[in-house]
Amino acid sequence: MSRGHFYLDKSNAKLAGVCAGIADYTDVDALWIRLGAVMLLLLGFPIVIAIYIAVALIADKRPMSGYSAQEEERLLRRVERRRARKAGVGRSERLHGELSDIDRRVADMEAHYSNSNARLAAEIESLR
Repeated sequence: MSRGHFYLDKSNAKLAGVCAGIADYTDVDALWIRLGAVMLLLLGFPIVIAIYIAVALIADKRPMSGYSAQEEERLLRRVERRRARKAGVGRSERLHGELSDIDRRVADMEAHYSNSNARLAAEIESLR
């Protein structure tokens, strides 16, 4: 993506994506930008809050075409989690779904390695 225009980076955002956008624009890790903003705030520059809010309201959001496939996937997962929270899906159902997904992945790995490696398959069976 071209560094010619500043955008809010919602895929790496903690609040509004301002620090993540600055990090993307300057090619600096977002952690350092966030730490710098907090340090300025702690050193007695409360104007940082006003600047953050102003930038969050004025700046454009990054267009979806500007995200890489990995960033887009992470952004979509975040949106799905928010929708699930709003729809009333409880934490236990989400955890159950995540554990089911983990179980499925482990079973897939077992199947892959047990089909190609008989010794490993025997070892897995002995552990059951």
